[in-house]
Amino acid sequence: MKSIIHYISICCSLLFFSSCSKTNSDTRDSLVFRYNENAAVNSLDPAFAKIRPSIWVCNQLFNGLVQLDDSLNIKPDIARAWTISPDGKTYSFTLRKDVYFHKNILFGNDSTRTVKASDFTYSLNRLRDENVAAPGGWILQNVDTFKAINDSVFEIKLTKTFPAFLGLLTMKYASVVPHEAFDKKGYDFRSNPIGTGPFQFKIWEENVKLVLRKNPMYYETDEQGVRLPYMEAVAVTFLPDKQSGFLQFVQGKLDFVSGLDPSYKDEILTPKGQLQPKYAKDVKMITGPYLNTEYMGFRLDGPDKAVKDKRIRQALNYGFDRTKMILFLRNGMGTAATGGMIPTGLGGFGAKGYDFDIEKARNLVADYKKQTGDSNPKIQMSTSASYLDIAEYLQREWQKTGLNVEVDVNPPSTLTQSISTGKVSFFKASWIADYPDAENYLSLFYSKNFSPGGPDYTHFKNENFDKLYEAAFLETDDKKRNELYKQMDALMIEEAPVIPLFYDKASRFTRSNVSGLGINPLNLLVLKRVKKS
Repeated sequence: MKSIIHYISICCSLLFFSSCSKTNSDTRDSLVFRYNENAAVNSLDPAFAKIRPSIWVCNQLFNGLVQLDDSLNIKPDIARAWTISPDGKTYSFTLRKDVYFHKNILFGNDSTRTVKASDFTYSLNRLRDENVAAPGGWILQNVDTFKAINDSVFEIKLTKTFPAFLGLLTMKYASVVPHEAFDKKGYDFRSNPIGTGPFQFKIWEENVKLVLRKNPMYYETDEQGVRLPYMEAVAVTFLPDKQSGFLQFVQGKLDFVSGLDPSYKDEILTPKGQLQPKYAKDVKMITGPYLNTEYMGFRLDGPDKAVKDKRIRQALNYGFDRTKMILFLRNGMGTAATGGMIPTGLGGFGAKGYDFDIEKARNLVADYKKQTGDSNPKIQMSTSASYLDIAEYLQREWQKTGLNVEVDVNPPSTLTQSISTGKVSFFKASWIADYPDAENYLSLFYSKNFSPGGPDYTHFKNENFDKLYEAAFLETDDKKRNELYKQMDALMIEEAPVIPLFYDKASRFTRSNVSGLGINPLNLLVLKRVKKS
């Protein structure tokens, strides 16, 4: 009997310690937000936050004068208030006095200090410094001067009215950084950032893992006065294969997956875009508009004769069913781009684009062949492997119009470079808004923005378009400016330097115990309000 009691006692003890261990593990797990990044983070310096993986991390580490909410409204950040002069050229920002840089020995005995207006002078000057060569310098292209009036007032003067300017200041490029980090010889700010954000830097082993810890001095609070953020840490892994990242998510090792990849879209979604029943209990899906227009572009001054002809470009626009493409190839995750380049959700949207009309497409092709004598026009479409399914769908549909289109598959980096330098005449591309204003999209067709120096990759040039574009910069009335945007989009649709395919949807999948993540049309990752139960 004694041995039996002893055996039961040992078993109970083992169960107790196992239970405690599991409880402690679960508690720790509930305080860490985990996600995988399939692409590399290039820098943790906000002046170089050009690509999405870096922007996402920098959004946890840094703050600027203003920020966007999930509806893309401009909200206070380090600036608690601001005024704009009647002519729209002078912006005066009043700063909060309770914003501290993350603790670091660079600040001496106190290990930190408050942010002052002069810090913004220093930070914006870095964007203009040719020795820094920051890619974000373009956000200041309409800025004349900026200066600290005193410790808590910062002033920016523009060279001309630019109504979208506050939107530019919400970008991570415009974040505040401490001069001490750059005064210290040999300090590597790229890999050891010091910001003001809700999380602070802990570890970065490039392409392996990145860890951020809660900033206990962060200044923002929730509606009940509780200091943000809620989570103790953020842990990022770097598995390059999206399917492997998705598998980790399904196994409960990650809390979050962003977007749909062909490798797993049918696994998680039904053909109609609903969550597959087997994931309904453990996974939550969050969707919303995404300021991303997927399109095909034509290089109008390239060597290929056919794509220079407007009839061919219009025929290709008419010659496929966008709605069917979205349903079968994107599981309904997107909106058919039967308007122009401006996506839904932005002022200026609403110009009439191309509906599916196979007869009109055939007639345009037949007219081109008859007038030019080119009975078999050569058209090569360049794309990446991620969009091969869409390219092959378009190829089959366009064949019905009398056009034979070849598909040329390139690595993404090669394709991007070829588009910029004009080595491809017909290409798959996308344009994701940097800031919430339609000027973002229309800048792709302004003739002074010719690539490789600017974003006009099609080398579209139209005098009337340029006049409207320049007039929009001077218009401070939102309604009138949006009407100018719509006129520009309509003109672009008529000339057809591009084929708008679809306006994207942002999709996020979280474990069912995650709350407070939200979603926004710029697909920014905001983790300061996230909780895990």
